[in-house]
Amino acid sequence: MKINIIPTTKLALLCTAVCATMLAFSPNARALTIGDAHELGFVQFGIPSGDGDRLTYVNHLVGMALGTTDQANGQTYTRSNNDFGPLAPAAFTGVNGTGTSINLGTGGTFVYLFAKYDGPNYGSEVWYVGDLSGIITIPATAGGYGLSGWTLFGTPGTVPDGGTTAMLLGAALGSLGMARRFLKR
Repeated sequence: MKINIIPTTKLALLCTAVCATMLAFSPNARALTIGDAHELGFVQFGIPSGDGDRLTYVNHLVGMALGTTDQANGQTYTRSNNDFGPLAPAAFTGVNGTGTSINLGTGGTFVYLFAKYDGPNYGSEVWYVGDLSGIITIPATAGGYGLSGWTLFGTPGTVPDGGTTAMLLGAALGSLGMARRFLKR
């Protein structure tokens, strides 16, 4: 049995290509801020703040006209002037947290992010994250008050993206094919 050894130049080229591919598909970090271009709106005060209440607050903001203020459900809503095109109603995903770093995954699964700041003292910020992916960060404080927690929302019928799985399968099969070519008997 004869084993072909891969020339070092070809091995270096192969390793470079694999590393470049991994870097190209790595998630991009992004920091959201109060009042930035991803802000959907603000809910003052956002209490009570259970999952169903948060869903109601986000859907109310989704239905508001740009740059308006409204009172409903015992809250004061302020919709930003940011235009995201037609917005679908929010659907609860069951993803909650308390830290400032949030993993949105490959994108397409989560559309809205609701963040509650210090109970009755400040309020709740809502961002549109439908065009973001990877790890994002949100402010630890707003108006001098600390983050109490956050919730991610999708849209009805949203399912996790299968594109990553297909991409990884294709990369693995391509790598096996290249390795087979160099390790032929």
